[in-house]
Amino acid sequence: MNWDEKYQKGEVFWDKGAPSPPMKQYLQRQTLRGRALVPGCGCGHEVALAVEHGLEATGLDIAPTGVAEARARYPHLAGRFVTGNLFDPPEEMRGAYDVVLEHTCMSALPPTLRPEYRRGIDLTLRSGGLLIGVWFINPDLDPGEEGPPYPFSVADLTALFADGYEIVEDYVPQVAFTGREGRERLRVLRRRVG
Repeated sequence: MNWDEKYQKGEVFWDKGAPSPPMKQYLQRQTLRGRALVPGCGCGHEVALAVEHGLEATGLDIAPTGVAEARARYPHLAGRFVTGNLFDPPEEMRGAYDVVLEHTCMSALPPTLRPEYRRGIDLTLRSGGLLIGVWFINPDLDPGEEGPPYPFSVADLTALFADGYEIVEDYVPQVAFTGREGRERLRVLRRRVG
């Protein structure tokens, strides 16, 4: 999929104009510090949310137009948005983050790219760091429609991070964007040290 073309055409159906309600609720309840990465940051809502909650956040997106929109929407954070590929992150991003905030990046990827996504997380998240995800487990797709967003079962999520990560928290959020109620799962994973 050509993500930059989607931004250029204004076909950004995943952008709800605000940060993920479950992510917002989670960050309100926690005290997190350190460097955070938001892969597939799009228009930058989760980056702004993370900064608001005391994290030194950086947004990474493969679509230059998406990054430009994030910079325009959040001009005071413009320097925090970077064009790049999670599968081959810039050298300065490797092992540099205490927290990765996941929202819609994973669900946008075809299932065949999930191992590459996991590798990208491994490349950017330091040992002992947290992967905080609002995972779109059960998108509302028409019969025969594949995605994106691509369905991602709880079992698949568990299997993808079984080796090297431990589950810290795991629940179906009480809050959601309209139409996503009960379809997401907030799961926090800690990368094992060593």
